[in-house]
Amino acid sequence: MKINIIFYSTYGHVYQLANAIAEGVAQVEGADANIFQVPEILSDETIEMMHATEAKKAFAHVRTATLTSLSEADAIIFGSPTRFGMIAAQMKSFFDSTGGLWLQGALVDKVGSVFTSAATQHGGQESTILSFHTSLLHHGMIIVGVPYSEGRLMGIEEVSGGSPYGASTIAGADGSRQPSENELAIASFQGKHVAEITKRLKR
Repeated sequence: MKINIIFYSTYGHVYQLANAIAEGVAQVEGADANIFQVPEILSDETIEMMHATEAKKAFAHVRTATLTSLSEADAIIFGSPTRFGMIAAQMKSFFDSTGGLWLQGALVDKVGSVFTSAATQHGGQESTILSFHTSLLHHGMIIVGVPYSEGRLMGIEEVSGGSPYGASTIAGADGSRQPSENELAIASFQGKHVAEITKRLKR
């Protein structure tokens, strides 16, 4: 059972969530987690101006996603930072290349799930995931989120990302805040939950 995690990250926050999700997937017997990143469309000069050059080196080794990364999977968990309440252009560009898969119905009945990051608590974490769901529905995917059986969603003792739509983290306006233990635990739960649902469907 192949669970592919396909992400875009600028400063590494989404990458950290992707790793936590992969750890959750690995908890399910027979589930194989694979992490990919979508192609970068910004120039090296622009990335340098964004002060992201060093941060991106941490996940430069991650394989680049292709259309096969979608078609071969039983489930796909997508991760994208929030850009003004929507997914990043890099993820949109990658997904816009899937027209051929759409014509073939190649993603119909595959499980789809989404996670994200944003600079602030109310910076579009939910709108980013919900708008991404529209694309998954057009492909005929079965959407899985994070149910409230994950009790960490109910915590109010600390500032934390995470919603029934998917895992998320708050990066801070300058990107200095790193994913918290609570946020990583929710991401791990999401990975495990997606793998469990996928396993049931494959039966």
